[in-house]
Amino acid sequence: MAQVTVTIDANLAIDVMMLAGTKNPQDAVELVLRDYLARGRRTELRTGDAADGHRLTMDRPPAQEG
Repeated sequence: MAQVTVTIDANLAIDVMMLAGTKNPQDAVELVLRDYLARGRRTELRTGDAADGHRLTMDRPPAQEG
């Protein structure tokens, strides 16, 4: 896998390390990014995407009275 070097503020790196519970800033940022991507995928699974438009119809059954 290719690696990319990204420069971030030291305070941000420390905050991420504390939240992720790691001692290495690179591992902490990687964990946060993986969690962010996984959360996005879970959201797509729950809400669907543009290809799920066929499930939405404007035809509703008539309201029952009585």
